[in-house]
Amino acid sequence: MTADKENNNDTIMDINSCRYEIVCQLGDGGFGTVYAATRLDDGLQVAIKVVSSRNREFISIDGCSKPLPLEVALQILADGDPRVEEIIQLLDWRVESDHYILVLERPVPFEELNWFLLQQMGTIQEDMARVIMRQATFAAQTCCRRGVFHQDIKLEKLLINPDTLKVKLTDFGCGDFLSCVGYTSFVGTREYCPPEYHMTGQYHGEPATVWSLGILLFLMLCGDFPNTPDLRMIDGHNWTKDGLSEECSDFICCCLQINPKERIELEKLSLHDWFMVSTFFDLF
Repeated sequence: MTADKENNNDTIMDINSCRYEIVCQLGDGGFGTVYAATRLDDGLQVAIKVVSSRNREFISIDGCSKPLPLEVALQILADGDPRVEEIIQLLDWRVESDHYILVLERPVPFEELNWFLLQQMGTIQEDMARVIMRQATFAAQTCCRRGVFHQDIKLEKLLINPDTLKVKLTDFGCGDFLSCVGYTSFVGTREYCPPEYHMTGQYHGEPATVWSLGILLFLMLCGDFPNTPDLRMIDGHNWTKDGLSEECSDFICCCLQINPKERIELEKLSLHDWFMVSTFFDLF
């Protein structure tokens, strides 16, 4: 990557055969810095993520001649054929000696789901939540079918178009390959961590994904994470909330079972009765 300062103080990045004009910084954290940018060839709006290679794992995958940073490899696999609109698309990447760069689609208008929720006064109606969850579930299923464990599905990692309610899963920086052996360390967000990890020190990808989807739905409908009394009632299948349908309450209970063996299977989640209901929002 090269970056040149023009007279107007705009930053230009050269990435492989394309030039990008940096518009602004979108975010900065432990997993990299993300910028809004414009591809100068055609004006395409993109997001550019720059990540330090220090202590990063490199992996070989089919179709690539050289080992890739794990995040890049996972994004390529998740974006495989056929492409699904519910997962953000990787447009290009480049690996340098001390960092790597991802060029990602940046559809406009899209915003993080947590920001969208704040603008809705912290919670949304069940019908709107169903439309969002149907897409989030499909994205999670697609990742796992392609051998990718996202490991950090949460409000901040889902982008939503506020006009159409279209949803896209983004950011595979915490991800890993899906393993039948299980995992003994957790690198996602603590509030979404499955309880079996705290109890046994081990967890598996698909049941953990179901748990995170259940937490996601609870947040959207209730405005906060479930507390201990909530989780006890949910585990006993006797939790409900005023205004929610029986099917919606059951969906949450099926996802948030303390014992992962009692949790609904990820592949069966999209067949739950709650998803069988058609609403006005399905017309968007």
